[in-house]
Amino acid sequence: MVRLVLVRHGQSQANLDNIFTGWTDVPLTPLGYQQGIQVGQKFAQRQFSFTDVHTSYMQRAIITANLILEQLDLLDLPIHKTWRLNERHYGALSGQNKLAVKAKVGTAQFKAWRRGYRALPPRLDQPHHDRRYDRLGVQEPLSESLQMTLERLLPYWENQIAPRLLDQRDQLIVAHGSSLRALIKYLEGIPDDQIDQVEVPNGRPIIYELNDHLVIQAKEIMDGEEYAN
Repeated sequence: MVRLVLVRHGQSQANLDNIFTGWTDVPLTPLGYQQGIQVGQKFAQRQFSFTDVHTSYMQRAIITANLILEQLDLLDLPIHKTWRLNERHYGALSGQNKLAVKAKVGTAQFKAWRRGYRALPPRLDQPHHDRRYDRLGVQEPLSESLQMTLERLLPYWENQIAPRLLDQRDQLIVAHGSSLRALIKYLEGIPDDQIDQVEVPNGRPIIYELNDHLVIQAKEIMDGEEYAN
């Protein structure tokens, strides 16, 4: 049995301000720092250990990962950073207040953009340029649906994370609400029309026990309900 742990970064300033963030690189709040420390302390209490950590290119995920590793005395571990674990790109919604958008477009459209699988938020007129992605030759999206997020995430799962799990090496992923929802949909086989019911809170780890074929044998939401398949 091998362990895969998913953690959404601690509270960010955008979470606190209730705005759509996407690929905007916002910092953690003081609470967000504390959430990262608390997750690491809980892992230490249960004697968790990992051989690799995977994060996005966003500072809110990278810093949370480091806070966790510090509590585990594992700062020497390799941290693999990839744009493929970035948050879903919210296009022209990025930087807008969620309540204001909901009031403008209505509850149904707001829910579709925020939680639906195929719904595509309004596109940007042109892509933003960031040295991190320019260096990689990756063009920042104009907008992404959750489906598109899963499609760009899967190659990294298949090539970098799954092989390590198959080698019986416990893996930690510290990423974002939507990118983790996309991965959860894939891992658990959640139907398209039910993924809108899945929520990944900040700093609340999801722990999977996987067999030799990476089939889920047990799942625990830390501080939440535990069950076995």
